[in-house]
Amino acid sequence: MKKIAYPESVTFPGKPPSQFSSECWFDDACILDMDYFVKTLAGIKAKDVRPDLIGSIITHYASRWLPDLSANDMIDKGLTQFEESPESVTASWMKKRFFVETLVGVLPPEKDSIPCNFLLRLLRTANMVGVEPTYRVELEKRIAWQLDQASLKEWMIPSFSHTCGTLLDVELVIRLVKRFVNLDSEGVKSGCAALIKVAKLVDSYLAEAAVDASLSLSEFVELAGALPDHARATDDGLYRAIDTYLKAHPSVSKQDRKGLCLLIDSRKLTPEASLHAAQNERLPVRAVIQVLFSEQNKLNRHIDWSGSFSGTRSLMGGSDPSARCHSKREINAQHLEIKRLKEDVYKLQSQCNSMQVQMEKLLEKKKGIFKWKMFALPLSSFSKSVSILENNTKEGFEGEVGFGRQTPIDMKTRLVKGKTPRKLRKSVS
Repeated sequence: MKKIAYPESVTFPGKPPSQFSSECWFDDACILDMDYFVKTLAGIKAKDVRPDLIGSIITHYASRWLPDLSANDMIDKGLTQFEESPESVTASWMKKRFFVETLVGVLPPEKDSIPCNFLLRLLRTANMVGVEPTYRVELEKRIAWQLDQASLKEWMIPSFSHTCGTLLDVELVIRLVKRFVNLDSEGVKSGCAALIKVAKLVDSYLAEAAVDASLSLSEFVELAGALPDHARATDDGLYRAIDTYLKAHPSVSKQDRKGLCLLIDSRKLTPEASLHAAQNERLPVRAVIQVLFSEQNKLNRHIDWSGSFSGTRSLMGGSDPSARCHSKREINAQHLEIKRLKEDVYKLQSQCNSMQVQMEKLLEKKKGIFKWKMFALPLSSFSKSVSILENNTKEGFEGEVGFGRQTPIDMKTRLVKGKTPRKLRKSVS
């Protein structure tokens, strides 16, 4: 096919280099030739184009002319170079091998410039056509940098080695996970969010690979133990993978079952997973007892913590045999209810204090004390009534909060009659 003569320094009219789009210069005639594509890409890099745009150019070009590297299942076969050529299978594979090695050589060195899923598809094709080990190692390093961005679908790389008996390339995934963990331990990746994502991917991958009858116990244990203990927030995924492996490999010995169950931390199982494990006949008895013991400890800690929080420990919670481990939602609801009740108690207490202060102020006012001058009682009679009032207060109302003072109505009755009726005094007391 005739090449289109483009100048060495490719210009992009109408757009600065920083806003360059990956498809604005594509021409089917110019990119069929791999050498010319490499020269054109070098001219684009000379324009100081961002690495992510360079990566989008490479991914678009590779997905357009090699359907194995495309994320879409439906590819226009009229645009695939390798499918239309009437060459032998060996020649086609050699061309694909040269194509993949060339792409690996022009990848931008910056991290995250190429999507991780595209790199995984490129690695799968590289293993299929048998590229040089140096290119494969380079791809594995690039993938390990951003392994937390991968999807489970792209992790399912088949094994193309004749010496490997499994359908999936488990050894490749083990290498990727170990390299990722080493990068995380060296501080290359910050935070534990990426490690948690990789742990979820590993558990899901183990659950899929466990169905293969050719998967050895050593490979399963090596991949499951490649991650540190703090990588998994819960061990539900790992328990599911182990249960699937035991179901697909019924001939596993009792000792090997114990070794598999040692990978699970029963304290990190959710109540649903613990309930399933307690009824699982495939697990050894010791593992089931360990799960039940962990659930009992969780329940006891929950009761102790709730009792210390509320100030009184519930005796029924520890003696009820039907007690169950409450879920996180129920525990949060109980804490909110306790907090709301305490706030209500504080509000009522403040209201009572304010009402008591107001009553004291009203009784201390001079108008309140001398408003009964209309009765024109002599001073001696008033003093006598006050002394009787004080004696009755000490006898009938001592120790009562808020009832130590008389109301104006009671005072009026005492001043008029000169003494307090016995019935009234008993009823008030």
